[in-house]
Amino acid sequence: MARKPTAAELTALTHWTQDKAGKSIHRELKFADFSEAWGFMNRVALLAESQNHHPEWSNVWNTVRITLSTHDAGGLTGKDVTLAKAIDALLP
Repeated sequence: MARKPTAAELTALTHWTQDKAGKSIHRELKFADFSEAWGFMNRVALLAESQNHHPEWSNVWNTVRITLSTHDAGGLTGKDVTLAKAIDALLP
């Protein structure tokens, strides 16, 4: 079974917001244009595949919305924190 993230780990994810039920975290990012947003999504896709942990996400022109949750565990786990940190590291 996947471990639950600690409160300190979640607090350290300053750009991510936890849902009210505590089952997911999400982040919205804005880029200069569609091309930059799509390039970012490609980089995240490679990260997600390498971690075998895939986000729920959407893209509308320059905006990318990402939600992380470990569905087979019924909510947040350390996998979500690890992927969130890796996503954040892609940004300037």
